Amino acid sequence: MSDVIRSTLRGRLSAYFRNKRAATLRRLIDQLTCTHNKLTVLDIGGRARYWEQIGIPFLRERNVSVTILNLHRSEFTDRDLSDIFTFQVGDARSLSYPDGHFDLAHSNSVIEHVGGWPDMQEFARETRRIAKSYYVQTPYFWFPVDPHFYAMPMFHWLPRAARAHILRAVPLAASGRARTYEGAVQAVNSSRLLNIAQFRTLFPDAEIEAERFARLPKSLIAIRR
Repeated sequence: MSDVIRSTLRGRLSAYFRNKRAATLRRLIDQLTCTHNKLTVLDIGGRARYWEQIGIPFLRERNVSVTILNLHRSEFTDRDLSDIFTFQVGDARSLSYPDGHFDLAHSNSVIEHVGGWPDMQEFARETRRIAKSYYVQTPYFWFPVDPHFYAMPMFHWLPRAARAHILRAVPLAASGRARTYEGAVQAVNSSRLLNIAQFRTLFPDAEIEAERFARLPKSLIAIRR
């Protein structure tokens, strides 16, 4: 399969699942706005562009306010949407907000990037603490394709040392072939996918849903309503 065909298929699949997630999130927001005059959302590691796919008119009609939190400053300058978005810098593993400060905490493909298991525990604990409801999505470990290294199925099932050596030789990562072994190790360690047992342990008070592709679970979503 050529790189062009592979890239086109990946783009279409990504769009398909983005649309499905957007529909799920819109339903959740509709449920929550039934009991709130104004719905406050913390989007951990997100972008305003993501919420544009949810629908700016939809957000305005339901009086949704979204705070977007990243490790580094993130700006959105295409048009004035300051009535919906505010931007904050912070570490999701240690947040300064009081308990239940937001109506909804949201993260999409973030928890697998925060570090090892203790870091994930801190991320999950803070997510559960600072909001009454939450929506957390992450790729599933036992799906044969890691979206971060989609060009090589089952790559993420190999030992970390083997993956690092492969990244020195083959441009599997989005940034291309790793120029140094240290860079390869960093790329391998930058993504740690979770299985269902681990995900349930991190979010014990959530309903766990699975996105499926060809009947196989592709991603996991934890929702506390």
